[in-house]
Amino acid sequence: MENYGKDRWWPFAQGGGVTIAVFTILWGTAVTLWFLWQNWATGLFLLLATALWLLILYFFRDPNREVVDESGLVIGPGDGEVVEIIQEREERYLLTDVIRISIFLSVTDVHVQRVPLGGQVTLVEHQPGQYLQAFKPEASDVNEYIAMVTESRYGRVLIKQIAGILARRCVNYARPGNILQTGQRFGLIRFSSRLDLFLPPNAQLLVKIGDKIVGGLTSIAQLTIDD
Repeated sequence: MENYGKDRWWPFAQGGGVTIAVFTILWGTAVTLWFLWQNWATGLFLLLATALWLLILYFFRDPNREVVDESGLVIGPGDGEVVEIIQEREERYLLTDVIRISIFLSVTDVHVQRVPLGGQVTLVEHQPGQYLQAFKPEASDVNEYIAMVTESRYGRVLIKQIAGILARRCVNYARPGNILQTGQRFGLIRFSSRLDLFLPPNAQLLVKIGDKIVGGLTSIAQLTIDD
């Protein structure tokens, strides 16, 4: 995995290049047709193509951020709103009690994901599933998702990139064995969806339901090393 966490001159998300190129070609075609045949049809086509092109550029934006990186501090894995905080037992990957924080991403949010706490990747798994609305509680278990587990000095952290009714594709660039830094970019969800973050039960939460999260900047929780 390339070091995709540093500041970059390219302002768009890795994984969005093909889509951006397609809509740029569409927009360029519309401009050409307008100059060749200026009528209501080519004008309408140019208007629609321009709107779609600008929307795609906006959606795949990937701004550089001054990442907050402090010992044991868990930061926002992506932009969105906290819709659920639950204490439960995670039975598939961690096999232990956890605190699950669910973050819903709207279509207007930045859809690049960042590592919430630095550590070594021990698992990346794609799980096919349904495409329920991402804000529904059952979406965490039944929707298509990519699960990633990292091992840090503060314990294991699980994050799920969950597909939704609009998001039909999640992308994760990490591989088992990779060492990831806090705030490093690791993935992308195409269009609105959901992130589930599973933390050790001793995590001191710094957010509540309804809070707006900014990936790489918002402090989510504080972890400590058990004696």
